[in-house]
Amino acid sequence: MATAPRDQQQTTQPPAESETDRIKRVPESRTAREDIRARAAALTADLDKSQPLDHGEIEAHARAILDDLGQPHGYLGWTMVAVAAAFWRHQVISVPCDRRLLLLPHCLRNPDICPAEFDEVGLRCQDCGACPLSELRSLGLAKGYRVLIAEGSPIVMQLILNAEVDAILGVACLNVLEKSLEKILLAGIPCMAVPLFASRCRESETDEDWVREMINTPYHPAPVKTRTYVHLLRCAARMFERDELERLLPRARGGPSLAEADGRGLAALDPVASTEAVAHDFLLAGGKHARPFITLAVYDAMTGGCGTRADGAELVDRLPDAVRRVALAMEIFHKASLVHDDIEDDDPFRYGHPTLHRKYGTSTAINVGDYLIGLGYRVVAAQRESLGADVVADILARLAEAHTRLCEGQGAELVWRDAHNKRLTPLEALKIYALKTAPAFEAALYAGLRLAGRAEAYRDPIARYARHLGVAFQILNDLDDWQNHQPNKRMTGTDILGGRPTVLWALGLEAIDAQEHRELESLPERPSTATVERVREIYQQAGVYRKANQLVDKHHQRACEVVDQIEPAELRHLLQYLADSILKR
Repeated sequence: MATAPRDQQQTTQPPAESETDRIKRVPESRTAREDIRARAAALTADLDKSQPLDHGEIEAHARAILDDLGQPHGYLGWTMVAVAAAFWRHQVISVPCDRRLLLLPHCLRNPDICPAEFDEVGLRCQDCGACPLSELRSLGLAKGYRVLIAEGSPIVMQLILNAEVDAILGVACLNVLEKSLEKILLAGIPCMAVPLFASRCRESETDEDWVREMINTPYHPAPVKTRTYVHLLRCAARMFERDELERLLPRARGGPSLAEADGRGLAALDPVASTEAVAHDFLLAGGKHARPFITLAVYDAMTGGCGTRADGAELVDRLPDAVRRVALAMEIFHKASLVHDDIEDDDPFRYGHPTLHRKYGTSTAINVGDYLIGLGYRVVAAQRESLGADVVADILARLAEAHTRLCEGQGAELVWRDAHNKRLTPLEALKIYALKTAPAFEAALYAGLRLAGRAEAYRDPIARYARHLGVAFQILNDLDDWQNHQPNKRMTGTDILGGRPTVLWALGLEAIDAQEHRELESLPERPSTATVERVREIYQQAGVYRKANQLVDKHHQRACEVVDQIEPAELRHLLQYLADSILKR
C-alpha cells in the first residue's frame, strides 16, 4: 500500500533497463525527491508564465536542477514532471475545482481483492477501503473534481475538447505521464502530476501526502494566464459535432440522418440521399481533427495569435465561417483518403467500428470516398465571395497538388504490395512516406497561411517542414501497428498481414543475413498470428524498432531546424508545438 513520507523510500526497478528507462528512475529517498521538488518550485517561480514550456525547455531546467544537486541524470524524467507541475501550479490555482479532472491510476489497487470492474472510461471504484483509491477519490469528489480511475484513456482529451474540464491533476507512472499527459501540457492545458514509484500494474506506491496536497490546491483567480491552444483545439473538434457540422455543411439532399433512421440503416433513406448521409455520418465518427486544427491555428498565428490568449475562447468563436469551412475541408479530404485506404488495405476497423466497406460493401464505400473528395473541393470553392477568387484558386491548386502526390505515394505502395519481389530499401520506403503523408500536412499549413494573406515566401520552408513531419509521423504509425493500445484498430501487425511496405520492413531486410532475408520475404505470403510473431522476433533481433525511433528523432530535429528560421514568433511557436505533439511518443 502507498506510504506517507519515509526518509529512505525504496523503489522497485526493472531487472534490465532500456535506453529510455535509464532516464526514468525515481529518486530512492524521500529527501532526494523533496530537494528536487523544492528546486523546481524555486526555479519556476521566476519564469515567464505567459508562454508554455516546451519539452526541450523542461528538460533543460530539469538537467540544471540535477547538476546543481549532484544527482544522476537517471532521475531526469521524474525531475521533468516536478518542473512541469511547479510551472503549472499557478494556472491550476486559477481553475475552479469543478473544472478540474483528477486522474488516478488503477494500479494502486490489488486486483486479487479489488471488487471494482472496468467500463469504457476506467475503473468503477466501489469505495471498499482496501487501497488508497477510495480515500483519494473521495477527497477529489468532496472538492468538486471530476474523478477518473484510468491511465492514458482517450476520454481525458475528449473531456478537454468538449469543454468539460480545464485542468488535469494526475497520478501515474513515468511511462504513462510521458505518453498521456505531455501532449496535454504542450497544448497549454494546466496540468500537475505526482509520479508513482515504479511502473507496475498492481499495488503501486507513491508519495500519498503529495497527492493529497495536490488535490487540495486552492482556487484563486490568477493575474497571469499562459497561452494555450485549447480554444483552437476545441473549435476544430466542435466543427464535427452534429449541430455545428449541419450549420457549416448543410446536407443538400435533406431527409433523416443515419442516426435518425432508427436502426434501419440505408433502407430508411431516399436512395439519392444515401451517399450524403453516409458521408456525413463518417465525418462525425471520430478522429483527432489535427488537420483542421492546423489550418485554424496557422490562420490565428498569422493574424496576431489572439486565439491562444486566456480570453481566446471568445475570439475563436468569432472566426469567420469561411475560414472554418476551409479548415473543415482539410478533414473532409483526410476522411476520403481513409475510406479509400481502408478498402485498398482491407482494414476491418476504423475508430473502433467496422470500416465502411465492411459495413456497406466495397462499391458503396468507394462511392462515398469519391463523394467526400468532391465535397471538399466544393466547400472550398464556395468561399469565393467571402475570401476572394484568387485566394480560393490558390488554395484549390495546392489541394489538387497534394491530392495527386498522395495518390502517387499510395500507388507506389500498392505496386510494391502486389509485386513478387518484396525487397525495399529504407530510402525507398521514406520516399513513399513523403508522398503519402506529408502533402496533407503541407496543404493544411498552406491553407492557413493563404487565408491570412500572401503565402509564397513560406512555400519552400513549409514544404520541407511538412516533409519531415509527415515522414516521422508515418514511421510512428508503423511502430504503433506493433503496439496493443491502438485506438483505431483491434489487431497488431496489420501492415505485415496486409503486405504493406514499411520502413520497419526495409530496416529488417537491411540488417539480417541471407537465410533470414529469404524467410522474411516469404512471410507475407502466409498471413497468420504466427507470422506476425515471427516478424516481431526478427525485428527485435535486428534492432528495427530502435533504428526506426532514431529516424523519428532525426526527422523531428530537421523539422525543428526549419522552425528556427520562421517568423513571426506566433507561427514559430505553433510549428514547434505541432512537431513536439504530433511526434511525441
